[in-house]
Amino acid sequence: MEETTSTIVLQNNQIVQKIKRIAIEILEQNFEMKEIILLGMNKTGYSFAELIAEEMNKIYDKDLILKRIVINPANPISDPIYIEDGVQQLKNKTVIIVDDVANTGRTIFYAFKPILEVLPKRVEVAVLINRKHKSFPVKVDYMGLELATTVKENIKVDISIKGNYSVNLI
Repeated sequence: MEETTSTIVLQNNQIVQKIKRIAIEILEQNFEMKEIILLGMNKTGYSFAELIAEEMNKIYDKDLILKRIVINPANPISDPIYIEDGVQQLKNKTVIIVDDVANTGRTIFYAFKPILEVLPKRVEVAVLINRKHKSFPVKVDYMGLELATTVKENIKVDISIKGNYSVNLI
């Protein structure tokens, strides 16, 4: 049996700092907007969006909406892509797609599909970890860290327990 090794990429205090920085950058780029919608992808992306929203709410006095987008990352066309409460609320708004890791860009690429049903004012992407080996034309606007990894390596983000956040390369 082959033993897997794990390398710590980010520790709790570093992740907290990255979340604060991403929140501030989003607000700086969208300061004129009356409303910002964070679309958190699946479980960990949504958790990451919650943490960003928590930081943004400390300094942002306008409407901040947090919604979940559900997509099958293994096969994005196998199931319908679902946005909580539908897409009509995205019309004419700034929409930030939030995920924990951008790997090949495929999942984020397909997350745009339901958004194409309306005309948002702006669509941006925020991730904690951006990997450099994109196969899809996805631009990440806000990132905590960019990593050059091999395709065989995996990134494990754990933001489930406050005070014990971690990012590991496996």
